[in-house]
Parts: sequence; structure tokens; C-alpha cells
Amino acid sequence: MTVAVVGSINQDLVVRVPRHPVPGETILGIDHFTVSGGKGANQAVAAARLGCDVTMIGRVGDDDAGRSMVAGLRAEGIDTRHVSVDADAGSGLAVITLDDAGENAIVVSPGANARLPVNAITAAAPVLAAARVALFQLEVPLPAVVAAIAEVGGVVILNPAPAQPLPTSMLARVGILVPNRTELGVLAGTDEPETLDAVEDALAALGFAGRVVVTLGADGAVIAEGGVLTHVPAPTIDPVDTTAAGDAFCGGLADAISRDAPLVEAVRWAVHAGALAATKIGAQPSLPTRDAVLSLMRG
Repeated sequence: MTVAVVGSINQDLVVRVPRHPVPGETILGIDHFTVSGGKGANQAVAAARLGCDVTMIGRVGDDDAGRSMVAGLRAEGIDTRHVSVDADAGSGLAVITLDDAGENAIVVSPGANARLPVNAITAAAPVLAAARVALFQLEVPLPAVVAAIAEVGGVVILNPAPAQPLPTSMLARVGILVPNRTELGVLAGTDEPETLDAVEDALAALGFAGRVVVTLGADGAVIAEGGVLTHVPAPTIDPVDTTAAGDAFCGGLADAISRDAPLVEAVRWAVHAGALAATKIGAQPSLPTRDAVLSLMRG
């Protein structure tokens, strides 16, 4: 079940705090730690732990962090032949504050991720053409994403994060669009939808002809397909860190779609993967295995 992921590879510096500071305020953290992250790498690891054959396409710096992160991807069984090394930029870094409620605030310094060139996509074109699913985010340059989507032979899943205006020609090639509430509001030009009715209104304003899956955190997800909306609830969990929940969702969705699951079943699988990721601290350390997701679904 082959999945190609084009996206970011970051080192995450996580600081636990009692609450997030307001502008101009200094607060004392509780502790801190460093783990591998980046939306692209997280989603690649998520899909790999669920049983997919994954290839990662991205860029790191010529530094210890980059070498460590690539080694970590390989240890997960991920093909990293298309992770290039940039001699002139450091590896990407995310600084994350994590509060007592499990909510996070994140600042990303892209580093080498911002220098992923189109010629790296050209080199990976056979992988993209052969993959059953290709998974994208927006933490690497948009020209590279556009070029990669044009090479895909299977299903294109786009997680439009961080949100930004997107070319209509690019969206036309997207099979499944996976925004959260905030990203849906940006793409649709509306306020962030807080209710299911507001989500429906934003989807109508978006005017996207393909399938859309809106992630809603503890409220699960909403599927828009063929003019019909379907709500998929999330299981009840005690969250400790939501940092990689969305990435676990995307990896789970890619896994299920690669196995030809109907969209509602695929989203149910993805919702449970995302929920499990929120029960552990750290991005990649929190990503669940296939057995763990199956166990949660069985109750």
C-alpha cells in the first residue's frame, strides 16, 4: 500500500508551560525536550506505523539534526532516497509551547524545508506516479507542491496547512482536501466556523468540487462528498498533547484510502488515529500503531 509524502521535516523543541503567554509576557516553563517533527515527516511516520510502504520527499540541512531525523525516518521503514540535503541552510525547527490542557502554540522556522526545489520533485516523479496515495501539506514551497501534484498517478490528499490561497488549477487535481476549521475559514474567505452549521456554510463558500474532510478536533470530522455532509464523531479521550493529532489523522486517512476503504470508513479510521495521538506527548512519539488503532475502535 504505497504512499508518497511531500513535505516538511523539522526538529521540534517542546516547552511545557502552565499556560501560554500573552504578548510581552514571560512565563517559566515546566520542562523541555526535543523530538522529530514537521507535518510531512509526521504524516509519513503515521502512515508507516499503520502498515503503509512510505516514501518521503523533502529536504534537511547538512547538520546533526538533519542526519538524526533522516535516520529516524529510516528506522520507521520509510524510504528516504528523495530526502535531499541543503548545504546552505539548517534543518527546519519548530518551537512548541504545550499547556496543561494539552493545547499547543507553534512557531516554525522552515530552514531547508523552504528550499525544496522543483528539480527534487522531478527526480521523484516515478515515485509519485506509482504511489496509490500522495500526501501533501504546505510547509514546503508551493511551486514544489504544485509540481509534485502534477506527477501523481493515484489519489492526491492535500492538508492545506498552514492555510494560504491556492491556485485553482492545483486544487482541480486534489482528490481529498483535508483542512481544519481555521484552514477552511481561510480558504473559503469566511470566519472560522465554530458549529457544524457554520462548517456547512463555509464549505458552500469554498466551492470545491472534490471531496472535503474537515477535521474538528474533539468533535471528529465532517465529510462533504457529492453535496452530502456526514459527521464522523471522535472517541472520548483525555488529551495531553494535540500537536500531531491532525498529522496522525492525515496519515490514517492516506493509509485507509490506499487500501481502497470507502471515505466514511477511512475517516472513521483516521479519527481514531488522531485521537490516540493526542493521548501522548510529542509529535512522532505519539503516532499510533495499527494494533493500537484497532484496539481503540473495538472499545
